[in-house]
Amino acid sequence: MKNGLSLTGFRSHNFGELHKDINKAADSVMSSSGEVSSIVFAEHLLHLINDQTDEELLVFLNYLLTEYDIDTESLLENVKAYQSEKNQDNLNLISSSSEPKWIELFRRLNAAPAGTHKLIKLREKIKYLLTKGNLELESLDKGLLRLFKYWFNPSFLVLEKIDWSTPANVLEKIIEYEAVHEINSWDDLRARLAPSDRQCFAFFHPLIPEDPLIFVEVALTNKIPETIAEVIRIERDEIENDQINTAVFYSISNCQNGLSGISFGNFLIKKVAHKLRQEIDGLDNFLTLSPLPGLMRWLENNAPLAYERCKNKTIEDNDLIQKTIKYLTESNRNDGLPNDPVARFHLGNGAILKQININGDLSNKGLDQSNGVMVNYLYDLDTVERNHELFVQTKEVLLSNELKSFKKKYS
Repeated sequence: MKNGLSLTGFRSHNFGELHKDINKAADSVMSSSGEVSSIVFAEHLLHLINDQTDEELLVFLNYLLTEYDIDTESLLENVKAYQSEKNQDNLNLISSSSEPKWIELFRRLNAAPAGTHKLIKLREKIKYLLTKGNLELESLDKGLLRLFKYWFNPSFLVLEKIDWSTPANVLEKIIEYEAVHEINSWDDLRARLAPSDRQCFAFFHPLIPEDPLIFVEVALTNKIPETIAEVIRIERDEIENDQINTAVFYSISNCQNGLSGISFGNFLIKKVAHKLRQEIDGLDNFLTLSPLPGLMRWLENNAPLAYERCKNKTIEDNDLIQKTIKYLTESNRNDGLPNDPVARFHLGNGAILKQININGDLSNKGLDQSNGVMVNYLYDLDTVERNHELFVQTKEVLLSNELKSFKKKYS
């Protein structure tokens, strides 16, 4: 499915010149008054944008910032008019004149065929150019993000199950986008999708139906897993449906870098949890098996002796658990939120810190990130909203009774 009309079939109409000069092409989009001609010019401009080198794109984006900025004189006049006569017409004039004109350009580009997806890719390029020191592009980045937050409202998203019968082009994207535990082969992927006790769900946008926005992999088990190896093992015994009582979210991957800054994961986890609870009798426990991507770096900066013991493989389990609890519960950040990004995500969603697993991930990546430590965050669907509100208000990390006892014993 594509959004908007296609340029095909309209080329012969007298809509005006399709300029090769990208600046003039942008001017054509903005000056067009007809809906069809606007789409024609927008699709042409998107093709030109896609063909730009980084240097050429930077020049064009600066052209937009200069030529399609806010008209401050008009804005001041409209403010004065509203001060003189406070009516809806004058208020509308303030609203329209206070917005950069390049915002309207992006809206028109979004109406072109595949325009939404191409704008996501454009923001990826803008974010890359920002990393190269082109800070003047920050307003474009933030402007696109505001538009995306409207266009990708959770109510617009479609939840779909990904399984072994899903079209190959989508499965290839799952392999490509997997960001937590690498998928090394089609056999590896099959082990995560084909068995009935391994499931995967993704959010799609109706205008981008073949490219997931985010997906979560779920293991259906009869216990809380302590290692990722037991979850993603290719050769294993499948758990019968009547034995399942636990759903484990073991990998959540955002797929579109151009949509960074928009949180889909919290809606995805809760929606999948409610869906599974309705479908599987006896499914009562919802947990994650999560990495700690910043633990070793934190130890190096805040507990160098423990860090050296980790590197030398001489640290005691209780000492490592104690340091992990401190890392997760005592913030070094100015905002007071947990040090760990994964912890911020799950605790912010209303989960609690359930369990710490010393040898949870013995892969090279797991050892480098956290000396192999993984954690289980518990989603209690009956208290998750209350936990979320409490965390937002206090930033307090809620611990399971087991971890509370451990912390009290070793503090």
